[in-house]
This record gives sequence, C-alpha cells and structure tokens, in this order.
Amino acid sequence: MTKPFVIGLTGSIGMGKSTTAQMFRDAEIPVWDADAAVHKLYSRGGNAVEPLSKLFPNALRNGEIDRQALSNDIAADEKALRKIESVVHPLVAADRKSFIETTDAPIVVVDVPLLFETGSAGSVDMVVVVSASAEEQRKRVMSRPGMTEEKFETLKAKQVPDSIKRSRADFVIETTSLEAARTSVHDILETVKSRLRDA
Repeated sequence: MTKPFVIGLTGSIGMGKSTTAQMFRDAEIPVWDADAAVHKLYSRGGNAVEPLSKLFPNALRNGEIDRQALSNDIAADEKALRKIESVVHPLVAADRKSFIETTDAPIVVVDVPLLFETGSAGSVDMVVVVSASAEEQRKRVMSRPGMTEEKFETLKAKQVPDSIKRSRADFVIETTSLEAARTSVHDILETVKSRLRDA
C-alpha cells in the first residue's frame, strides 16, 4: 500500500479549523481529528483510561475519564499537564499513524490543533494553517459558553502565536468568509493532486 500525501491542518483557537476540516471532508478527503482521537481514548474502553486513572483517580467517572476533572487537576498542580501529555500524546500519535497506514486514499488530512507545539509538523507532507484577524478570533472564542477573558488568554499563551504559524505554513487559509476558505481548500487540493501526478 502506498503512503498517502498527508496534509497537516492546524491553527490557533477560534480560527475556524473545525469548519475548514469539514470542507476537506466535503471534498471527500479523509480527515483524522486529534480531538476526536482524545475523546475516544478517554471514553469507556479507551487506551488512556487505565493509565490516567492511576495518576488521577478522581478523574475516573463511570469507566471514563472526565475532562473537567482533569482540568481541575491541571489548575491545582502545575506538573499535572505534563503527566497527562506523557500518557496521551504517544497514544494519539499511534492512532494517527494507524489512520495513515491503513487508508487507501491518495490524500488525507490530519487535523492537529497543536501541530507545532508537539513538534509534529515534520511528520506531514504539507502544513496548512487556518487564520483570521485577532479581532475575529477574540469575537469567536468569547462567544463560546463558559469562556472568560482569563481562560482565553491562558489558552492563547499555550499556543504558538498565529504570526509564527503563518510564517511556517506551506499554505494559509483565511477564514474571513466561508467562500474564501472553500476556495483555498479547492486550490490546495488541486496543488497536491498536480504534485502527485508529476511525482
């Protein structure tokens, strides 16, 4: 089985990544979603349940890992996040690897919010960053239920700044309008298809 061309899709919070990932799906490109993979790992029978429940027993609820309980642990203990990541990141990477190795599609997208932060940018064939203005980003994020200025600033501080992501991207998708984003997705796929034809 030949290895597919892997597009790494990333972007900071509130930049429109989920909507853009759906546009790739609409174009019949298989999309692997890091957040969905984590959800699966935390759910009953998931591979992260046992190791995380040993580290954080109070996060185990009905055979699943409660994300809110983990968030509380992270807030209470500065070492907690590192411990969680040491368990979850390798499991997520293994899930992504399995997706790439078992697909028969010529092009796939891996939707990874922390592509740069986890040092995974080198594992994809092309990096696509979704972006919007700082004002638009703030407006989108602040409209989410339970979001506060403090939470937003904390989340942003953990992510590589948008300007650096843009400078390291092969393509930037501006999500100012759905039409603009859809056009960019189409152009990117045409570029990849022509590369594969010429390979």
